Amino acid sequence: MDLIKSMAISASGMKAQGERMRVISENLANKDSVGKTAGEDPYRRKMVSFSNELDRELGAKKVVVDNVVEDKSDFGLKYDPNHPAANEDGYVKVPNVNALVEVMDMKETQRSYQANLGAIDASKRMIMQTLDILR
Repeated sequence: MDLIKSMAISASGMKAQGERMRVISENLANKDSVGKTAGEDPYRRKMVSFSNELDRELGAKKVVVDNVVEDKSDFGLKYDPNHPAANEDGYVKVPNVNALVEVMDMKETQRSYQANLGAIDASKRMIMQTLDILR
């Protein structure tokens, strides 16, 4: 495989993981965002899905963010009868964001990003060594 292609493929992986990190950060930032009125839904967790896309110019498949979708799991409930968004039983809907899951996803994203960066560095070293041999 051409070393330039491998660098482009790894760069696309880094870009996709960067987008995933942005979505995870948004989830964590909104983990306590509840509705303002009774019956209003709080923030809903978002997830990123990836797909392969053929780059005809490179002649290789690159990873891209396919879609950012909302997690359809149920909201949690917290008892707070004095909150403006509390229902008639005194419960407030809270986001379906689990900080532990988000941190684990963040670690996985960071490791994937680092792996792609390592692949780019290895390709760059091989290109430099090839240039040194040709001198």
